[in-house]
Amino acid sequence: MPMDIRALTPDYAVSPQIEPADLAAIRAAGYTVIIDNRPDHEIPADLHTDAMRAAAEAEGLIFVANPVIGGQITMENVTAQGDALAAATGPVLAYCASGNRSSIVWALANAGDRPVDELIGIPARFGYQLEHLRPTLEQLAGEA
Repeated sequence: MPMDIRALTPDYAVSPQIEPADLAAIRAAGYTVIIDNRPDHEIPADLHTDAMRAAAEAEGLIFVANPVIGGQITMENVTAQGDALAAATGPVLAYCASGNRSSIVWALANAGDRPVDELIGIPARFGYQLEHLRPTLEQLAGEA
């Protein structure tokens, strides 16, 4: 399956599931941090967190595990994503099944730092519909 990297910003991109064989190309594309937003119970063992971490670190990439359960995103997920972004020294690639959860935690982590219309509009360009999050984004941004 070919990689499908979708750059939401110059420093943050999302992707459907990646594989260890993709990591050299991801590093070559300039990404320095990988965030895994996929819980292990959704995927085959060869793509589990420990295997992906080992492969990413072997490529010299920083690997952050922040498993997000679809429909059950927690503030801990949002904080962990924000912390990983704040600590990143270069572009970040976050992945899940489709890129949707990685877009949602990015939007929530950036509430208050970017306009709500941008947090909804940028992912929408890639087919991620986050309009239902508008009240939450506004609340987190202190706009509600």
